[in-house]
Amino acid sequence: MRRPSPPSRPAGSTRSANVTSSRRVLAFSAFLGAWILLIIGRLYGLEVIEYVKWLGVEQKQQQRIRPLPAVRGTIYDRQHRELAIAVPVESVGAAPREVQDPSIAATLLAPVIGVDTGEFEARLHNARRFFYVKHGISDQLAARVRNLGLAGISIDSEMKRVYPRGPLAASVMGYAGGDDQGLGGIESGLEHLIAGQPGQMLLSEDAHGHVFHSTERKAQPGANVVLTLDAELQTIVQTTVERAVADHHAAGAVAVVEEPSTGRILAMVSEPTFDPNHYEQSKPEDRINRAVQWVYEPGSMFKLVPFSAAIEEGLISPEEMIDCQGGSITIDRHVFHDAERGLGVVTVEQSLVHSSDVAAIKIGLRLGQDRLYQYIRRYGFGSRSGIDLPGEEQGLLKPPERWSGTSIGAVPIGQEVGVTALQVVSAYSAIANRGLLIPPQIIERIEQDSTVTTPAPRPSRRVVSERTAQIVKHMLASVVLEGTGRAAQLNGYSAAGKTGTAQKIDPSGAYSHSHFVSSFVGMAPVDRPAIVVLISIDSPVGAYYGAEVAAPVFKSVAEQILTHLNIPKDRPVTLVAASRVSSRAAAAAERMKRAAVLEDGPSQEISEPDTASGNGNAPPIEPVALTQDSKSPDTTVLSSGPLVTVPDLSGLAQRPVAAQCAVLGLDLVVSGSGLASQQYPSAGSKVRRGTQVRVRFER
Repeated sequence: MRRPSPPSRPAGSTRSANVTSSRRVLAFSAFLGAWILLIIGRLYGLEVIEYVKWLGVEQKQQQRIRPLPAVRGTIYDRQHRELAIAVPVESVGAAPREVQDPSIAATLLAPVIGVDTGEFEARLHNARRFFYVKHGISDQLAARVRNLGLAGISIDSEMKRVYPRGPLAASVMGYAGGDDQGLGGIESGLEHLIAGQPGQMLLSEDAHGHVFHSTERKAQPGANVVLTLDAELQTIVQTTVERAVADHHAAGAVAVVEEPSTGRILAMVSEPTFDPNHYEQSKPEDRINRAVQWVYEPGSMFKLVPFSAAIEEGLISPEEMIDCQGGSITIDRHVFHDAERGLGVVTVEQSLVHSSDVAAIKIGLRLGQDRLYQYIRRYGFGSRSGIDLPGEEQGLLKPPERWSGTSIGAVPIGQEVGVTALQVVSAYSAIANRGLLIPPQIIERIEQDSTVTTPAPRPSRRVVSERTAQIVKHMLASVVLEGTGRAAQLNGYSAAGKTGTAQKIDPSGAYSHSHFVSSFVGMAPVDRPAIVVLISIDSPVGAYYGAEVAAPVFKSVAEQILTHLNIPKDRPVTLVAASRVSSRAAAAAERMKRAAVLEDGPSQEISEPDTASGNGNAPPIEPVALTQDSKSPDTTVLSSGPLVTVPDLSGLAQRPVAAQCAVLGLDLVVSGSGLASQQYPSAGSKVRRGTQVRVRFER
């Protein structure tokens, strides 16, 4: 039986079905192609375009950076003695991602190393990078931390700043904080040189936190700094000043020693001080450097400016007579008083010797406020010196247009101006250096690797002429020999200087009657000063005049420093009265040593007659009968006694001449005033003890 054949389709419908199928295939192929292209584009974006980004993400997940601190440079004194060094210490570090249980780690570790448990645990939860938990622990403490065996807690070696001489020159050097960053002083001012460049350790870790690779970039050590300070001189000054502050129950003090010919600062002391090894235990005000950051009124030390300026301008001379008007003068209805009441007509030099405010004011009036102001600025007051110490103050100095009616009376005597100790030392160093002011310096050189760098010299400037400087210097020598500075006379050395007693400003803005700054600034030896020393004592209790409080400190400091520096002595070591010297002269010299020395303050100065130099009311040295030595016409002898050699007295003032003659047993006869210009017998002559030596003094 034949099966019936299926009905046939029309040809058109078959073609339509084929077209539809082809379209489906084409659409699917297009979709598949687009999908493939999208995948490829995305892969391209991830692998090529965003490679750096995702590589960084991967590295952050797999890598961590451990800092490698640089070794801070050493600070030396000028003899290369270490003042600040870096030593290796153990520190506790934490890698938060390696700590398995922050709570347990904090509970166990915090009490051992002395940190707050809650803060430490919170930091472990929040921090992602390695950090130091505590710096500079002892070896015993490090062993206890290791014994805890905590994952993610490590003991690492780093550098710690140590000051082997403790508080010595602390205000100059400053200190380094817990992160080894310099704070204050040289440590801060030269941080960019001393700190060096830190390195780093790059650690690569797997998913379990295990390090499988590390890369190290070494740290570059900091530069070494050599200061102009001398550690031994600094010790001398600091010890002496500390004792003075304690003896006078003072609030503080400052002392600066400068080499005037170079501007080098040999010692700089600020009291109270602190131990930079434990700076956190000190008060912030104890960490300032009073030499550059304490501004105070200088008092009579400032008289250097009007006296030298008027001499430079030809307005006065040391021999000129000036009327001190009994010790008072009125300026704009304000009365200024001298310490020594009743002082009348005296020479300009004697007015400085007795520290007459009236004379200083009259000289200031001759100069006028504009010229006076110009010389004040010449000496560097009102400007920073530029020394390499941070925080230096410029002082207080108003321009003349802002002066009041009494300013022309106040400024010449050191009122209405604020100075720093360094400014005062620089001003007197200019006189010691024949009128040339050399900017002070505290940095001797910088040493890094094999390179030695010295600071670029700053230009010096002439303040007054050499002639004026010499005149003023010898006037200041008279202050020490016979005036308010007698307590500053040195054993074995001549000295020149000036006292200062300044009233402090009380909270009401008026001058205090109970708080003073007592000062003395001087140079030695007089002819060729090797040092200039300033001593200022803040608010001493009891005695407060500069002559009583500061001048003896200058004497002690200067004698020790000059001996330490091997400076040749230019006057006898001891004043011994010879048997043939007039008994009246010896007694006067002894009275001078015992005299109570007062100074330019509210009280009256006590003076003793100066018989050794022929001044005062005491009778002169009695003449001695002379004979002539037949062997030498230049040798005058007495008939008996041992022979001595006549010293060269030329260029010396009357007091050191008298002292040398007294030691040798020679009778001195003087004429004139000023410095020794002629003598008989001549230097080198052999004469017998008791011989009369005649010396002429001239300006």
